[in-house]
Amino acid sequence: MSAARPVTPASSDTPFVDDYLLYLLARASALVSDEFHREVAAAGLGVLEWRVLATLSDGRARTINQLADIVLAKQPTVTKVIDRLEASGDVVRGESATDRRQSLVTLTDAGIAQVTPLLAGARRHEASVLARFGETQSAQLKEALRELIDQMTHRG
Repeated sequence: MSAARPVTPASSDTPFVDDYLLYLLARASALVSDEFHREVAAAGLGVLEWRVLATLSDGRARTINQLADIVLAKQPTVTKVIDRLEASGDVVRGESATDRRQSLVTLTDAGIAQVTPLLAGARRHEASVLARFGETQSAQLKEALRELIDQMTHRG
């Protein structure tokens, strides 16, 4: 049996993580998100609560499973978030017309009032981040990310 040899990275002047897509995506997300999440915290919300309210701000009712997928969290965690938001009067659960086992979550007037200023703040924050790149490069960045998400979602 031969001894394991250490893996030697390909020669490059660039450290691995500085050229690794997953790291770059995570790092960029953390840096950009942390700044806005301070605004969310100042409004008395957690990040998942913000994501749920922002998702529901389009007026469409969603199931908890749909919300979990969109807000990047596990279903039991989102159920607890919905419980808190319902207790504070920001969302309400209603019955699904097609499946009684599922409830549909919608924003209340209080939830709309809570999320509306944050949506404006999110757009301002996004604009300040994207201003570094200009309109064309910003549109290309968003399109490339949407394409990556679509391809990763529909790969088989």
